[in-house]
Amino acid sequence: MTTTGFIGVGTMGRPMARHVLAAAQPDDRVVLNALSPNGLEELLDAGARYASNAREVAQQCDVVVYMVPTMADIRGTLDGPDGLLAGLTPAPLLLIVSSTCSSAEVRDLARDLDEATGGRIAVVDAPVSGGAEGAEAGTLSVMVGGADADATRAVGLLSATGRAVHLGPLGAGQIAKACNQLIVAAEVVANAEAAVLAERSGMDVSLLFDLLLDGYATSRIMEVKSPRFIAHDHSPSGPAKFLVKDLRAFAEEAERVGMTTFSVEPLRAVFTGLTQAGLGDQDSSVVQAYIEQSDGKAPSA
Repeated sequence: MTTTGFIGVGTMGRPMARHVLAAAQPDDRVVLNALSPNGLEELLDAGARYASNAREVAQQCDVVVYMVPTMADIRGTLDGPDGLLAGLTPAPLLLIVSSTCSSAEVRDLARDLDEATGGRIAVVDAPVSGGAEGAEAGTLSVMVGGADADATRAVGLLSATGRAVHLGPLGAGQIAKACNQLIVAAEVVANAEAAVLAERSGMDVSLLFDLLLDGYATSRIMEVKSPRFIAHDHSPSGPAKFLVKDLRAFAEEAERVGMTTFSVEPLRAVFTGLTQAGLGDQDSSVVQAYIEQSDGKAPSA
């Protein structure tokens, strides 16, 4: 019997929890922690349980998956009378960080929890890629880092949400996610610039992207984002501002390994600039609007 807790059941965490619940064995349980049970009715009706705080999650679970925006959000749930540590039982706990952060942050968390609990908490990092569409469809790419036995458990659990692969020691998942986000950021910016240039040149942008999708320029980003560029629809999905921290994580890892980079700093300047311009809560396709607002002004980090 495995009881899995999800802390963070929003756009990504809710469908991930749904897939884990659907794949559960008869004796397995899923526990959900959110600010309120509102919006979780489907999962609760299917057998999931609700926990009002992290302490209640720890009391019931032997695996906890975090899907919250930042490492600060994770650490904010650990201490205090309602914190995760207050609910620990004598049994070991596997903590899976599916939030996107840096590899150093995950390693620091694992060290701090090991010291605080005498080794009762094992940490695995397992950030995901595929967006809300992939989470809903159960087709996420799950990038797992950690000790072999712990990572094997995480892969077995999260395979219900997509393709989960163990890539290396703790932190490897976050490094893989940083690589993913560099490529995503580059493609979003390139697609946005292409859309603005084509439109100003009098071209039908929908015809352009329809054609490019059959050529070398095609990508998952183009497939998903081109309707947004065509319609100038930047309504919130995955907030563009999150790419600021993601690209910072890539830059820090590149510095750690002594690697020369060429694209990450210009991309950081773009997403830092649009966030400072008040556009960061919108979808990453808002780069299009930022380009249109920035004519004659090159962004600087």
